[in-house]
Amino acid sequence: METSTRQTSVTLPSGQGPLAAADPLDAVGPAFSRLRRASALNAETTVSRKDMTRTLVLNIVEEGPEEDGQEITVGVVAERLAVDPSVASRMVTDCISAGYLIRAASQQDGRRTILQMTDEGVAMLAAFRRHQRAAFEFITQDWPDEERLQFARLLIKYVDSVAEAQHASADG
Repeated sequence: METSTRQTSVTLPSGQGPLAAADPLDAVGPAFSRLRRASALNAETTVSRKDMTRTLVLNIVEEGPEEDGQEITVGVVAERLAVDPSVASRMVTDCISAGYLIRAASQQDGRRTILQMTDEGVAMLAAFRRHQRAAFEFITQDWPDEERLQFARLLIKYVDSVAEAQHASADG
């Protein structure tokens, strides 16, 4: 894998500190951190922290198994979010209390409880995705359409590559 060590100036809005003169590859990590902190951007309606957390859980349930025979349990939620099982349990319980998830008996092991999304959970996730699209369109409103689409495709490709790398390291 080849990486560039060449220093390139990145022009960012004023007040962006050391990223303004950083190598773009060195600036990616801090940029992701800033993006995460700004993820609840108010495009049209405010997204509460609680709803942000709920969507993390709902996305995992919707994505479903990553391997044959896997069922979505609290343990899987904890693993995918890289949080303690007790934290994941509280997050899942909140989603259940809100009416977005239900617990059901595993068809593979009757002692195990799996998570399933309710119609309300599907609707909540759809509303959040509309919000995300509106935020993306707001943020990139001054970009040419070609750049918007290229960035969207590359971001999806990046996320898919992250998942592939995680699977490779787990199999490794």
